[in-house]
Amino acid sequence: MAQKVHIERLKLTGFRNYASQSLELNARHVVLVGDNGAGKTNLMEAVSLLTPGRGMRRAPYSDVIKTGSEPASGFSIFASLEGMAGPVDIGTGVDGLEESGARKVRINGSSARAADDMLEHLRLLWLTPSMDGLFTGSAGDRRRFLDRLVLSVDPAHGSRALSYERAMRSRNRLLSEGRADPTWLDGLEAQMSELGVAMAMARSEVVRLLSALIDDSQAESPFPAANVQLEGFLDDQGLETASDMEVAFIDLMRQGRRRDAAAGRTLSGPHRMDLVVHHRAKGMPAALSSTGEQKALLIGIILGHAQLVRSLTGHAPILLLDEVAAHLDEGRRAALFDLIETLDCQAFMTGTDAAMFESLGPRGQMFEVSEGRATPRGDAAA
Repeated sequence: MAQKVHIERLKLTGFRNYASQSLELNARHVVLVGDNGAGKTNLMEAVSLLTPGRGMRRAPYSDVIKTGSEPASGFSIFASLEGMAGPVDIGTGVDGLEESGARKVRINGSSARAADDMLEHLRLLWLTPSMDGLFTGSAGDRRRFLDRLVLSVDPAHGSRALSYERAMRSRNRLLSEGRADPTWLDGLEAQMSELGVAMAMARSEVVRLLSALIDDSQAESPFPAANVQLEGFLDDQGLETASDMEVAFIDLMRQGRRRDAAAGRTLSGPHRMDLVVHHRAKGMPAALSSTGEQKALLIGIILGHAQLVRSLTGHAPILLLDEVAAHLDEGRRAALFDLIETLDCQAFMTGTDAAMFESLGPRGQMFEVSEGRATPRGDAAA
C-alpha cells in the first residue's frame, strides 16, 4: 500500500470566522475540540472544499467569506499534502472583487483546468449532524449523498451530472415555451439519455460494490449492516445493456412531452432516482429505525464506502466526521476509532469534550478551537 493520503499543512484566509489560520499536521488523525460556535466545523468545511462542489455545507461562496475582512478579497484555502500521486500543493478560493464569484483552483502553483483535477490527488468523504435525517428526508438529499459516494470512485460522474442538468433545463424551457421543435427536442433527449443512463449505471455499480463489501464485513463491524438499493428509474423494464436503457429512456421522454410541458419539469429520469436503505438485521426501512440506529447505519455506510474507495484506488479517502462521537457510547466510540485506523486514512473529527477521544490515544493530534483560532493541545505536533 502506498503512502496514505494526508494533509500536512492547512492554511485559511478570510474563511468564515478565521481571519488567518495555519495548521502544521502529520499523518495522524486530527481532533478539533471546543465550544459550539468556536469554529470547529468551519475548519472542517474548509477541508471539504479540497474537492469539487460547494463542500459539506453546500453554502454559496459569498456566505463563507469572513464578514468585515479587509480588503474584500474573498477567501482562500491552501493545503500541502501527501496525495495519491505524491506530494502536492492545492489552493482554492474566491476573489471577492470578481463579479463571477467562481471558485479558482491551483495545483502546484498552476491553474487547474477544472475543480475535478483535485480528485487526482485526494478523495474526501464526510458525515455531519445535518445528515442524521438522511433516511427520513427528501429523495434529493439521498441522491446528493449517493452522488458524492459515486464521485469518490468515478471522478467523471460530476461532469456528467452537470451536463445532464443543463440539457434537461434546455428541454424544460423548450416545452414550457411551447417551442416543441422535434429536431431540437430529439437532440436534447438523445444527449439526456446517454448522460442519464451513464449516471444511473455508475450509481448502480457503486451500490452493487458497496453491498458486496457490506456482505463480506458485516460480522466484524459493531455498526448495523444496511441493505442498499436504487429505485425510481426504469425499475420495471428488465433492461441490462446501456443501449437498451437509452432507447427506453428516449421513448419515455418522447411519450411524456405533453405531460412534462404541463408540469414544467421532466418527470422521468435518473434525476428522480432514490437510494433505499433497510436495517438488515431487523428487516425494516432505515426511516422507521430509531434515531440512534439511523446514525449507526449511516456510519456503517460511510466506513464501508471508505473501504471501497481504498480497495478501488489504492488510497483511502480523508474522512471528515463532524460530532460523530457525541451520540456513541464508549464502546462504539473505541470501535469507531479502531475501524478508522484500519482504513489507513487520515480523519478529521470534532467534539466539545476532549474526553470523548481518550480511546483514540496517540493515534490523534488534538487542537483546541476558540473564537476562530485553533491551537495545538498536548503532543499535537509530535
